[in-house]
Amino acid sequence: MTKKKTPAIKVSVEPIIDQQIDPTPPEEFPSIQVEEVPVEQPAEPEPVADVELHPTVEVVSEPAPVEVATKPEPPSKPKPLTLSSLHSELEALRLVVDQQAILIKQLLEAPVRQRKPPTSNGKVQIRDKQTGKIYPSKNNVYQSLLKAGELDDLVKQGVFGSDPAKNSFGCYNLFRAWPNRFEEVYNQEQSV
Repeated sequence: MTKKKTPAIKVSVEPIIDQQIDPTPPEEFPSIQVEEVPVEQPAEPEPVADVELHPTVEVVSEPAPVEVATKPEPPSKPKPLTLSSLHSELEALRLVVDQQAILIKQLLEAPVRQRKPPTSNGKVQIRDKQTGKIYPSKNNVYQSLLKAGELDDLVKQGVFGSDPAKNSFGCYNLFRAWPNRFEEVYNQEQSV
């Protein structure tokens, strides 16, 4: 593509002013003398590492009033202790302690609520192989046989301690004394 050149038009300009201007001002205007103030050249600005793309506008407020420095006031005297002031202080302290106790209780209960319930392996029942009788628990075997008088020879030997009725772990001594007589039966085996 070629560009076409437009021809330049020359126009001559003639001044329109017919009168000459007097350089001295008329007398009716007062003269004002202006002093020249030296202008300082600004120093070269330092290079700025982070340049903002958009200028920020800061709101300029009126300057805060200047406070006249006064003598510091001496610390005020503590209030005299009265029964009512002591009572109010104790009540405030009691409220703080109660709130702390509630917070501690909540913090202790939180993990318990999050824990899953323990899984049960089912209730273990005990079968006596000699008689075929099924007892609901290990301790029930011991208590039932003790009341029936079937453990008299083991009681005389002192296997269950001085007071066999109060022995809460007598079933384990019984199972050790007669190892092949009892077997554990789970709920799954009973239903089959």
